[in-house]
Amino acid sequence: MKLIERAALLFCFLTVSSLLYASPIISLGTAATFGVLGASTVTNTGPSVIDGDLGLWPGTSITGFPPGSFTGTEHDTDAVAQGAQADALTAYAVLAGLAPNADLSSQDLGGLTLLPGVYKFDSSAQMTTQLTLNFEGLSDQIVVFQIGSTLTTASASSVLITNPGNDDSVYWQVGSSATLGTTTAF
Repeated sequence: MKLIERAALLFCFLTVSSLLYASPIISLGTAATFGVLGASTVTNTGPSVIDGDLGLWPGTSITGFPPGSFTGTEHDTDAVAQGAQADALTAYAVLAGLAPNADLSSQDLGGLTLLPGVYKFDSSAQMTTQLTLNFEGLSDQIVVFQIGSTLTTASASSVLITNPGNDDSVYWQVGSSATLGTTTAF
């Protein structure tokens, strides 16, 4: 799962019937190896585990590692992070330009089960419990969350993928910032 913020923070998360959305080509380019890619700061406050690279461009600091950890390489304001930031901004623009299938503004993502599609939030989005994404066994499907400003998750909230196909993807396109509560599982 990838979360993309306009400032290019990148994290590798109602039932709508018959809402299938075939995957357009969304290339993350060099940003694809990053679990987190920030633009101003990256701050961690606990034992987070990030799958992939950790990076920052053109920001000022990465803090909280340790106690947090990551499986890739740290790129703190280097040429790799700069290139990844450019690629992330391109992907952000593609995701922002997709036509939404449903407007979930003012709804809590927690407790919902969603099918592939593009889901819009005019401003902020929150997730207080488990969100289920059901790919119905179909391949090459996407779920996109277009969030106008902020994403906030409660502690112990999670995203559960059910019935995945091959090469399904989830993207979080966030306008300004994402705050993930402790033990949030994407």
